[in-house]
Amino acid sequence: MTRVVAAPDVRSLVELLRLRAQGRKASRAFVFLTDGEVEGESLSYGALDRRSRAVAATLQADRAAGERALLLYPPGLDFVAAFFGCLYAGVVAVPIPPPHPARPGRSLPRLGAIARDAEVRFVLTTAAIAALAPALARETPGLATARWVATDGLGETDAQGWREPIVGPDALAFLQYTSGSTASPKGVMVSHGNLLHNLACIHGCAENDADTVSVSWLPVYHDMGLIEGLLAPVFGGYPAYLMAPTAFLQKPLRWLRAIAGYGATNSGGPNFAYDLCVRRTTPEEREGLDLSRWRVAYNGAEPIRPDTLERFHRAFRLCGFRWRAFYPVYGLAEGTLVVSSGRRAYEPVFHTVRAAALAEDRVVQARGPDDDGLRLVACGPPSFGTTVAIVDPDRCVRRAPGRVGEIWVRGPSVAHGYWNRPDATAATFHAYLEDTGEGPFLRTGDLGFLAGDDLVVTGRLKDVVIVRGRKLYPQDLELTAERSHPAIRPGCVAAFAAAASGGGERVVLLAEVDPHDVTGPDGVLAVVGAIREAVTDQHELALDAVALLAPGGVPKTTSGKLQRHAGRAAFAAGTLDVLGQWVRLVGEPEVTIADALAVRR
Repeated sequence: MTRVVAAPDVRSLVELLRLRAQGRKASRAFVFLTDGEVEGESLSYGALDRRSRAVAATLQADRAAGERALLLYPPGLDFVAAFFGCLYAGVVAVPIPPPHPARPGRSLPRLGAIARDAEVRFVLTTAAIAALAPALARETPGLATARWVATDGLGETDAQGWREPIVGPDALAFLQYTSGSTASPKGVMVSHGNLLHNLACIHGCAENDADTVSVSWLPVYHDMGLIEGLLAPVFGGYPAYLMAPTAFLQKPLRWLRAIAGYGATNSGGPNFAYDLCVRRTTPEEREGLDLSRWRVAYNGAEPIRPDTLERFHRAFRLCGFRWRAFYPVYGLAEGTLVVSSGRRAYEPVFHTVRAAALAEDRVVQARGPDDDGLRLVACGPPSFGTTVAIVDPDRCVRRAPGRVGEIWVRGPSVAHGYWNRPDATAATFHAYLEDTGEGPFLRTGDLGFLAGDDLVVTGRLKDVVIVRGRKLYPQDLELTAERSHPAIRPGCVAAFAAAASGGGERVVLLAEVDPHDVTGPDGVLAVVGAIREAVTDQHELALDAVALLAPGGVPKTTSGKLQRHAGRAAFAAGTLDVLGQWVRLVGEPEVTIADALAVRR
């Protein structure tokens, strides 16, 4: 076995890249795959250092130290140099996706809100996007006073005026704006020390060595794409091949071919990515793929489904993909990225528990799926230096073993708080156990339990549906609905509780369907009936409303996470793109077939 590479001894990411540029100046650092297939621009560590110094010198000339810079880039390597350029200048980077040219109205409100909240003084981007600055500034007042810098127009001579800043572990590196899955976006303050600790955890869990190679399609403005896709390779000193997220989404085979072609050892994504690979590739396309070197297939950022892991392994085991390559991961932006993870010698572990007991916050092992069983994937033990406590969210005391509670986290990777939000920071980052005074802990808002050393995540505290005192996890209802009819699009179902007109709450389910498979009232009734019957049969719950939506109709974040709160608001406002909808009539018995049906002609 190749010897594991030791973690670098540095105090900041500035020192990290300088170390790589000095020791591995000509080594390939990043390659961008145009359309996910053809090698385009590439950067050595030396070239990345020079381009980063050019960006930094430009910022330093404007006395930018301590300011915030919005990073507004299309997929490519300009973002990498701009991000490190900010760090080289002592500027806090604020990564965010650029406005979609076809749908600018969707992203501009978020762009403006982040620009205002972060009080950005600079916008770093490309010349093509900078040309849109006047129009964007009119639509987003937060950008009106910012200085726009087209970094793709800078040359190596611009690096000559750079002065290395004094940057320690406590200095802020970037603001990671949360996706808004459960609230308005908030800027998580991530320091150099947070990053270095989390990168060391990732490096140690993966046991990276001289043969390590990374492939990533993940968006770099999100924590997983930025840290796992860009920063981890620099930390470990191994090459990284990048492609645009759209290249993967349009043709998942591109990701697999890149992994096979470059002999990638480290690559991954959310659970849906593995599902997409199974559904969107044929046995003929899989022939010739060599996935035998892929040893760190990380899976996180959304609920990990046992069925997904099994289907992917069955589909690609003849390509050399090994079951033990799966790395189930739990993490969040407030914890920098990774909280718990699999290991090289770790194989995915499933826990089959009784659903009825889980609804009462008890963990009772079931004999199998037929024994009211619900399969959950363990996300490995906490990273080194990280403490995980399972806590009663109301009483703020540790839950006994075998009980579900809120996941609280403590350790060097826990970020410094939310930018300019002292109250939210105190509530989320400064939690203490009521009985022992132990703390401070990060309150994640996620629910789970410990099975030995492994963390098992069961759901999200704010998303739990409570019906007559009984707790139901929305992801369980969603999975049941998804499997009830072939017209329902996988990963595109959202369940939530909504306010009822007469008081109390009703349970609503949104599901995207293929319009060609669902036509007319009979088609809608067939899908709605299948959903209602499956949910009633498996969960003993009578739904109050079902809405069938066109593809793209279920609200999601830019990273693909369900936005149940946005779905709830859109349902209440009547703004969903509904193909067909059933709503229980007031006073209608729960067991009857619905007759309140609306179908879009």
